[in-house]
Amino acid sequence: MASVSLLVNGREITADVDPRTLLVEFLREHLRLTGTHVGCDTSQCGACVVHMDGKAVKSCTTLAVQASGSAVTTIEGLANNGQLHPMQEAFRDNHGLQCGFCTPGMIMTAVDMVHRLGGELEEATIRHELEGNICRCTGYHNIVKSVAAGARAMTGSGMQQAAE
Repeated sequence: MASVSLLVNGREITADVDPRTLLVEFLREHLRLTGTHVGCDTSQCGACVVHMDGKAVKSCTTLAVQASGSAVTTIEGLANNGQLHPMQEAFRDNHGLQCGFCTPGMIMTAVDMVHRLGGELEEATIRHELEGNICRCTGYHNIVKSVAAGARAMTGSGMQQAAE
């Protein structure tokens, strides 16, 4: 067993885990944070994206022990006192989801994108940045529209929240 200590959604966590435990397994099975999804187990679909020390990572290919000492934010940690994050609101308002399976990873990737690139994102940039996230339901039109609206909301109203 290996000991891991990390900050998850602002809460200090210390646990003993098998050293082979993936971060996504730790979040879902040990902490019951099931918003982070497992879609492919090979880092191809992006359903498992979380933020580790403020950067988007695919938790299906990150070991929990690699996250030890880090601050991890999951989709559950984006909301603030029951108020949705501007990117979550944008996905809701712009119908950026269908079945919702890919949505947490898309949102986490989009928030990271805005933090890195700013709020005025062109469609081609958004589509390029989302290449590591797969949606099996939509044609991506409303997802791109949602990301653009969320980016404007995050930066236009001074709401650029750190997701750490």
